[in-house]
Amino acid sequence: MNNRWPPDRDEASILIIDDEPANLKLLNKMLHGMGYNNLCLIQDPRDVLTQYQQCRPDLILLDINMPYLDGFGVLSQLKELNDPLLPPIVVLTAQTGREYKLRALTEGARDFISKPFDQAELQARVRNLLDVHLAHRLMHDQKNVLDAMVRERTEELRHTRLQVIQRLGRAAEYRDNETGSHIIRMSQFSMLIAQIMGLSQDQCDLILHASPMHDIGKIGIPDHILLKPGKLDPDEWEIMKGHSSIGATLLDGDDSALIRMARSIALTHHEKWDGSGYPRGLVGSEIPIEGRIVAVADVFDALTSERPYKKAWSIDAAVDLIRDSAGSHFDPHIVECFLEVLPKVLAVRTQYSDSEVDLGGLLSGRQITL
Repeated sequence: MNNRWPPDRDEASILIIDDEPANLKLLNKMLHGMGYNNLCLIQDPRDVLTQYQQCRPDLILLDINMPYLDGFGVLSQLKELNDPLLPPIVVLTAQTGREYKLRALTEGARDFISKPFDQAELQARVRNLLDVHLAHRLMHDQKNVLDAMVRERTEELRHTRLQVIQRLGRAAEYRDNETGSHIIRMSQFSMLIAQIMGLSQDQCDLILHASPMHDIGKIGIPDHILLKPGKLDPDEWEIMKGHSSIGATLLDGDDSALIRMARSIALTHHEKWDGSGYPRGLVGSEIPIEGRIVAVADVFDALTSERPYKKAWSIDAAVDLIRDSAGSHFDPHIVECFLEVLPKVLAVRTQYSDSEVDLGGLLSGRQITL
């Protein structure tokens, strides 16, 4: 982009449309004499659109009375391009009637140059209109640069936010003797279920990136309870259940869609369809859709994963439990969707096994293609 001001007028491109060769020759000579060397001459108005796309003019000089397509037809074609930087159009005319000029102005013309051409008038009108258009073009270019910078910065912030969420999610899993691969798998499972349910792509992406924070509240659970190898007693279990509310508190106060969804998932993924879950005992559709989706994804991966305190369940046994828990623990419709995408779920499970997981895939925000 040329940031000099004013932009060089002599580098401007001027498109001249006139069916009379003598007029084209005269205008070519006059404009060259004024220092304008980037001229595109058109005698047949049917060639205007093709030439316009090639030379991208900064100014158009247009005759009105032409065969095949008159100047008003050319104005209409140029207007239909919806070019945000359509250059000013100057009508070349020997007409002096008021209605004639009003029609040209209404249909897109910016000014008039009378025939026969007066060199001083031509020079003044061309110079003034080019100055205005080149200034407009410079502002447009600068706006595009600023927009690109804003988009780049926004993407950097989005990526940073994802990094924070994903790394905190990994920290919570590691503290609970989980592996980082668990949050990758269950977040991918959640996205697959959301997609088959017909949620928007934005919602699917949010679930993918927010679900790793589902157990962030475990950071606030004492080690002697969180890491206890045996069964928790009732008092310990009540403390353990508090991790949902702790997670919601940790994520509270941010108005971004991503953090709001992460908070909702942390708070509600242990709620149950029949109201027997925690922390609030929500029933059915009172549980946010993201909480219901993550509940299925989280339980399936937990069941099929080996941990220091348990053996991994078989796929068939885990699927049977998910199916049998429809209507009690899980939303029946979500269970149906989970079973529908089960082949893809198993492909994710293979790709992101505990021994071969590529954590960089999650941390880059990359989605697998299945």
